[in-house]
Amino acid sequence: MTQDPTQTKKLALITGASRGLGAALAEALAADGYHVMAVARTTGALEELDDRVQGLGGTASLGPLDVTDPDQMAHLAQSVGARWGGVDLWAHCAIHAAPLSPAGHIDAKELANSTAVNLTATAQLIGLIEPLLLARKGTALFFDDAQAGAKFFGIYGATKAAQMALVRSWQAETVRIGPRVEIAHPKPMATALRARFFPGEDRDALSDRHSEARRILDAL
Repeated sequence: MTQDPTQTKKLALITGASRGLGAALAEALAADGYHVMAVARTTGALEELDDRVQGLGGTASLGPLDVTDPDQMAHLAQSVGARWGGVDLWAHCAIHAAPLSPAGHIDAKELANSTAVNLTATAQLIGLIEPLLLARKGTALFFDDAQAGAKFFGIYGATKAAQMALVRSWQAETVRIGPRVEIAHPKPMATALRARFFPGEDRDALSDRHSEARRILDAL
């Protein structure tokens, strides 16, 4: 039986891989020799990412999945464990960016969606992926954001801060027993996510997402 060539590589699982920093990390890791398991909801964007990864001489598997669907995420973890036995790096980039609004005018649907993606899905994924990271002495990578508490960022800021509180608890709990949990602080980048928050901003003054991906990975 022919061995799966991806099984000889380190495995990077990226949730929220189709755009922005997630896509840039996928490309950088593929260029570094990782096999990338790219997870996002948008099939077309994942296929475009796969084309770029192949252009770099790398390999990727695509998971057009919704991180808020518990059954889909459980199946993902089971499949990754069965095929690769573990995960060397998990980068969690999936985020729901609710529109800016005054705290007194919170949209209930946006609050529910933000909580589901930014907090509830993160909590479930930690439980599912922790055994896969432990199997390979892997690292979990998360991304902090300084917008918590800023005016009009109530929904995004509150749910992102809750996510980071959960991650910091996990980080403190695993210092001795693993897995390694790291929190990066990306510089402001010229991404579609930031453009939603700051539509009139001078994008030339922002960091390039590929440069930020490289800086963050080098810091690991």
